[in-house]
Amino acid sequence: MEYFPLFCRLQGKRCLLVGGGDVAERKARLLLAAGADLYVGALDFSPAFQHWAQQGELTLLDGHFDPRWLKNCWLVVAATNDNNINQQVADTAEAQQIFCNLVDAPEQASAIMPSIIDRSPLMVAVSSGGSAPVLARLLREKLEAMLPQHLGQLAQFAGKLRARVKTEFHSMGQRRHFWERFFKSDRLAQTLANGDNPRAQQITETLFNAAPEAPGEVALVGAGPGDAGLLTLKGLQQIQQADVIVYDRLVSDDILNLVRRDAERVFVGKRAGYHCVPQDQINQLLLEQAQRGKRVVRLKGGDPFIFGRGGEELEVLAQHKIPFSVVPGITAASGCAAYSGIPLTHRDHAQSVRLVTGHLQKEGKLGWQKLAAEQQTLVFYMGLAQATEIQRQLLTHGMRADMPVALVENGTSARQRVVTGTLAQLGELSQQVISPSLIIVGSVVSLRETLRWF
Repeated sequence: MEYFPLFCRLQGKRCLLVGGGDVAERKARLLLAAGADLYVGALDFSPAFQHWAQQGELTLLDGHFDPRWLKNCWLVVAATNDNNINQQVADTAEAQQIFCNLVDAPEQASAIMPSIIDRSPLMVAVSSGGSAPVLARLLREKLEAMLPQHLGQLAQFAGKLRARVKTEFHSMGQRRHFWERFFKSDRLAQTLANGDNPRAQQITETLFNAAPEAPGEVALVGAGPGDAGLLTLKGLQQIQQADVIVYDRLVSDDILNLVRRDAERVFVGKRAGYHCVPQDQINQLLLEQAQRGKRVVRLKGGDPFIFGRGGEELEVLAQHKIPFSVVPGITAASGCAAYSGIPLTHRDHAQSVRLVTGHLQKEGKLGWQKLAAEQQTLVFYMGLAQATEIQRQLLTHGMRADMPVALVENGTSARQRVVTGTLAQLGELSQQVISPSLIIVGSVVSLRETLRWF
């Protein structure tokens, strides 16, 4: 995060704008709208500045930039057409520990002004850190079209109810449940938009009277193989509504950054040969949190129903009549193969796919004869430690030694690395990657050089 997003109150606070032209006008309008005590310094001023000064809305400082102009300032904006002057203003502000915005020079600025969607008191700001201002403007235009004008009225009305909600609902879950119903009420929003405040009060009283205890529930959410862009929309909605997030080590930091900030996070990571929290304790944790009325999300890498033991967790919840839901995710086989340029099926290479757990000793005997058959793709999950045994069994049961294989490390993430070779080399190749890694065996791997894009 190059810039920390911050909304600050400028009402009645002295701010300095250096520049008197068209660009400075745009900055002045924003500062005046925020109620700043605005001083503007320049050699020449546009008619707009002269009008504002005559109306007593700002103070003009006529002349070359003078460092004394910064006295008692909270914010400085340099918006002249002379880069040297702008830099002088920025250096002076930096020395006095005052935030400074530089027009057209974000790399030297200590503060930037984002594109704004104003639904006061609701404000949405979009910034590219100065790297792509046109992109920020295009996003702002899209958001302007999406966000109804009455959102400001709804937010203002909600602000008047906060103290009452805090008094009537003692737990955070109850309050959140009420507010979700409040903001999702189409009748309330439309009534406020029409200016019918008595009717809005009636609807609000109905919401207060009908607000039940926040029910405990568990959502089993597949986080996908790593890339946050592969998280489903429904999965995103669930993790942003959760009171408690229970997650494993295959959930990427990019995904966790999307979790609501005040949600409790519980790490129950697992890796081969080591369980931070045993599975029965995870089951009990989900049950206990839900019984406390919490909205719990069990966040799993990949898809929770493919070697994720999600079924076991839901069985415990079902026995205790805890409401639950499942949000599937893109499984590691699909995501890692796609990001590696390896189609799992292909008319000329494979007519089926087999997803196989690599925990060979714990999961019992596998049908190696069928796994070694031609015209299929094998994907081994958690198989890195057993790679040599996988190689031996497949060769013993008739798979050809030159069958292409790929090992995908940290699949779909920015750290993804793919090592390819043949089945005869699998044990050796497994020493070149680290966990988490996926093993793909099949002639489809030979298409990687043609189809790879990552």
